[in-house]
Amino acid sequence: MNYSEAIQFLYGLRLFGAKFGLENTFKLAALAGNPQEKLRFIHVAGTNGKGSTCAMLESIYRAAGLRAGLFTSPHLVSFRERIQINRELISENDVVRFLSKLQPLLAEFPEGHHPTFFEVITVMALQFFAERDCDLVIWETGLGGRLDATNIVTPLASVITNIALDHQQWLGDTLAAIAFEKGGIIKPGVPVVTTVEEAEALAVVKKIAADKNAPLQIIASNRPAGMPISSLHGAHQEKNAALAAATVKLLQAQIPVSDGQIRTGLADVHWPGRLQLVQKPDGQKILLDGAHNVAGAKVLREAIERDFPQMRRTLILGVFEDKDWRRICEILAPLAETIFTVPLSSERTADPRQLAEACYEINPAAKISVYQSSGEALGKASSARPDLVVVTGSLYLIGEALESLGLSACVKSERELNEWTAVIK
Repeated sequence: MNYSEAIQFLYGLRLFGAKFGLENTFKLAALAGNPQEKLRFIHVAGTNGKGSTCAMLESIYRAAGLRAGLFTSPHLVSFRERIQINRELISENDVVRFLSKLQPLLAEFPEGHHPTFFEVITVMALQFFAERDCDLVIWETGLGGRLDATNIVTPLASVITNIALDHQQWLGDTLAAIAFEKGGIIKPGVPVVTTVEEAEALAVVKKIAADKNAPLQIIASNRPAGMPISSLHGAHQEKNAALAAATVKLLQAQIPVSDGQIRTGLADVHWPGRLQLVQKPDGQKILLDGAHNVAGAKVLREAIERDFPQMRRTLILGVFEDKDWRRICEILAPLAETIFTVPLSSERTADPRQLAEACYEINPAAKISVYQSSGEALGKASSARPDLVVVTGSLYLIGEALESLGLSACVKSERELNEWTAVIK
């Protein structure tokens, strides 16, 4: 197997969809020698901010001299982004090597119970981190938490960023139902840290923590006194930074970290596609943000109004059909003088013509155009010379933009590995 064949093997696993449940992952991990038992974890769940909080935690512990594993999803361009140690992507050779080890184990599963893409790469990541003797793994949930494949670990701490409406077709259509799924990462006696504010969701998290005798720490929105905000843009990142710092302090007995190391880690954190500001050689500013749900769109709007006021803005928007794209248009369309809607290179894309119509209803004064690709839209925006170009609506679109702007080191996009066909409860 070479790397190209390994990626094709992973593409094939998408046929098995995405399943809620831990049985397969526990079995596959056991067949692989239970690598999770050799590792320490911080398990992170939540609707938005999971990736940023994980990046902050990783950066802090790396600044403290630890070998820090990082497991996140989705990837923007390269599959290898999902599995990193000290922010170095897993190598192509290691992808091949670990998949070659796992491939024979899949024959141990009966028909109808074949492990999914996410279940396989979860165990693959555990094997990689264990082999490399990681001191700590920052471990992000995929979807939900309670029945997510990542939930086979017992962490040092469970972290829940926030609860908002997203993935309702699988997690439930109320904040309480979604909180029940996210709160499923809470383990007996393991401390929990959260910035959940919504009363309905917080009540569920409190009950789960109490039932499992798990100490619960609720972090206020503002950052601790004297603690600098992270290098990531946006006021909401202060909340994520406070959450990360509180988690690190909670674990001081197991992993000592100084205040100076916390400050260094937060100051040096990097997380692409989340209010990422790019300045081209000609001086044009482009803001990339994967605001893929209503809560994310609201955060993006607040950040633009606060940090980029009185600017002529062009909005490039592409959204998945299964998101609340009408509401996202309502939130973002008023921000721009010019709006370009584009399709995502996915079967799940919303029709850009419908996006354009929704934006026109909200902002009829804007110049609105439909383009066939993000690259074409970026080219047009470059020639129009607005003060700020905002690319948003999906992390999928951000990956496309990073490629178009020459900011991706990946030779060939592997974004389609983010796709899955169904969730089976």
